[in-house]
Amino acid sequence: MVTPTQLRARFAEALSTLYGTEVPAYTTLVEVSQGVNADVLAAGGADAERLGSIQRVTAERHGAIRVGTPEELAQVGRVFGACGMYPVGFYDLREANPPIPVVSTAFRPIDRAELAVNPFRVFTSVLVVDDRRFFDGQLEAELREFLDARTLFSPELLELADRMETDGSLSPEDADRFLELATQVFALSPEPVDRAWYARLEAISSVAADIGGVSSTHINHLTPRVLDIDALYERMQARGIVMIDRIQGPPRTAPGAPDVLLRQTSFRALSEPRSFREVDGRVVPGELRVRFGEVEQRGVALTPAGREVYDREGLAGLPDTDEALDAADLAYYVRDEAGALLPLVYEDFLPRSAAGIFASNLTGEGRSDLTREASGRDAAWMRDVLGRELHDPYALYGAERSAHRGA
Repeated sequence: MVTPTQLRARFAEALSTLYGTEVPAYTTLVEVSQGVNADVLAAGGADAERLGSIQRVTAERHGAIRVGTPEELAQVGRVFGACGMYPVGFYDLREANPPIPVVSTAFRPIDRAELAVNPFRVFTSVLVVDDRRFFDGQLEAELREFLDARTLFSPELLELADRMETDGSLSPEDADRFLELATQVFALSPEPVDRAWYARLEAISSVAADIGGVSSTHINHLTPRVLDIDALYERMQARGIVMIDRIQGPPRTAPGAPDVLLRQTSFRALSEPRSFREVDGRVVPGELRVRFGEVEQRGVALTPAGREVYDREGLAGLPDTDEALDAADLAYYVRDEAGALLPLVYEDFLPRSAAGIFASNLTGEGRSDLTREASGRDAAWMRDVLGRELHDPYALYGAERSAHRGA
């Protein structure tokens, strides 16, 4: 029988294969990441694996998808739940600059042993169609009609997902079918895009158009993990890949100082061929530029106190040793059997960085009226829509540390 852990690893691999065929530059990104990681491991030895074994880092991916309705979001939760992935955190990208009309969570494993085997995580955003800062009443009604008419997840896929969650395993045949159906969901659709409808949404937000302007969803990006993102950035440029203008997140730490939180960058979104349906019904060739190749470097998770210091003062406000960070309760550590400090990897996301990556790859800043009142969306709303516990990242890190006190 196939377990959720095995299904998750196979799902991540299947999506990586799919995305590599759709976006060839992604394959280059993975190759360069693995080359950088091999060099860091050769130079640093065991110290290079303090934030995860090279096996974990090599397999590690985070994906990003976008859906349009609460119903679609709840179905996403069922599909990822079958893979042992649970919603963690709430992110409101409407507060970004420029604002993006989505709220998000991340589906990922929450058990330390599960993360060590395969930490596949998927940053999942849902469109806020009733937010008057972006959509007037007429456009909201049209969006709802369009989104309600589509089906992203087949009843067969959802039934298999529910059976996995209920029984804790699937037969090899059912697991194969789950993977076939689930991977198909996130493949780029060949169906023509209604050019006029897409353009109306794109004038407001490229992200809104990517969600509500097409009849399907797809992987927006699939992110490998690298141990030295600065070296990766330079090597990608040397290969002729156009990168966004900077690395998002904390700056590089001083030599010997611990990395913190999350650093991200990407290559520029690429123009991909798509078919468009014109007003007169003709189907003509065209291009869309919505998908990009992101890469990340992860550091130690900061406590709420550490995050407050970082948000106020940046790296300058944080000590530059593991011992000092731990002693001041600014970052999460456990101790091994010999008493040595081991950092807990930051497994989550930074709203400002996520928005920065999104914005760096948008076709324009879009249009919004920030004088209008925002629609209410918060962690409680996300929890109710999912019908699942929405895990607090700090609570997860804190529980892990508490479980290892005295070890």
